[in-house]
Amino acid sequence: MITNFVHWFRDSSPYIQAHRKKTFVINFGGEALQTDNFQTLIHDFTLLSSLGIRLVLVHGIRPQIDERLSKLHHPARFYRRLRITDDVALQCVKEAAGFVRVEIEAQLSMGLANSPMENSELNVASGNFVVAKPIGVIEGVDYLHTGAVRKINSAAITAQLEQNNLVLISPIGYSPSGDVFNLSAEHVATAVAIALKAEKLIFLTEESCVDAANQAIAQLTTQEAQMLLQQNDDLLDRMYQPLNAAIESCHAGIDRVHLLSRQIEGALLQELFTRDGVGTLISATPHEICRRATLSDIGGILELIKPLEHQGILAKRSREKIEMEINDYWIISRDGLIIGCSALHIDSKEHCGVLACLAVHADYQGAARGQRLYAQTLKQANYANLTTLFVLSTQTAQWFIERGFEQCALENLPNSLKALYNPARNSKILFKTL
Repeated sequence: MITNFVHWFRDSSPYIQAHRKKTFVINFGGEALQTDNFQTLIHDFTLLSSLGIRLVLVHGIRPQIDERLSKLHHPARFYRRLRITDDVALQCVKEAAGFVRVEIEAQLSMGLANSPMENSELNVASGNFVVAKPIGVIEGVDYLHTGAVRKINSAAITAQLEQNNLVLISPIGYSPSGDVFNLSAEHVATAVAIALKAEKLIFLTEESCVDAANQAIAQLTTQEAQMLLQQNDDLLDRMYQPLNAAIESCHAGIDRVHLLSRQIEGALLQELFTRDGVGTLISATPHEICRRATLSDIGGILELIKPLEHQGILAKRSREKIEMEINDYWIISRDGLIIGCSALHIDSKEHCGVLACLAVHADYQGAARGQRLYAQTLKQANYANLTTLFVLSTQTAQWFIERGFEQCALENLPNSLKALYNPARNSKILFKTL
């Protein structure tokens, strides 16, 4: 346990440094307050703030509104996933917003001895930060007191954050004429993140984001998220608001949006301070990229291949050799960590090449990353008009045979490539005609 903690703490240190003084906007639903572990979530908010993260919390109030409407025997009316807020519903909105805001402020003000919040002295700022306007009538439906965000007073919020205050925002907006509007908490969080140019927008959802096969989705581009909504009606019902808000945020310049299931213990901490996280990361461009290596990648490549060299899977390569051949290398980079690499050494005269140093980090195997690097190698070989691709392998020959390679003798290697062969390793020689 101690060893695991030490490793986790060391691995989290780059993220602690990276997140300090950054602005994160976090949205969570009113359902969170109705659970026994809400105080744990509050502790995590306090911990993030203590690490120098500038937090803006945007809370929801849907279940609290419904509960009040139910007691009044008044129907809860929705159209296109937005509440129609009549006079009775608006009164319930005001009551629910006030109740939830006070409850959250009370929890954030705790400083009990022997608790995670001891001596936290966290100041919470709330206010009329959201200017709203009525949605009006859409497709013949009058939304009455349901509104849309017109403007965010970003200067006022920033002033509070610069004083190290946590900002708490309710899903209510005010108009210059003094009217009050019920807003979607997800829309408010999105507008706030965009206005503040926040580094991250985080939605704590009631369920995990999964695909049609009920498998957790680790990351999506905005285009993939849009396609997912169009193809999965069940997901559309459960995750429409956060997914749609994530897409809008990324298009408006928010670098990364995270969807985290609130049910996962410590979801915020796991997502923000580990490399792989536990939620769904949505970004305009892929979080994990395959690109040509540069000199600055040499250290990462060496760190990646060193364990495989010790196992005899890869031939040993010096830093100087990799530096000389760096233009032959492609890497897969994930959040700054090199998790895969390969090299294509070309003999232009013989129109052939050797696929070498194909490696994937042990923690990231089993997700077709080796295949991705191999496909990139084939693409480069075709660009170079190569006719034959060779591989020298001690322990992975079967993987290449399954991809159309055949075994051959040493004399079949072109003279320029024979220099790469080390008789002591007794590697099998395989080739594929392109």
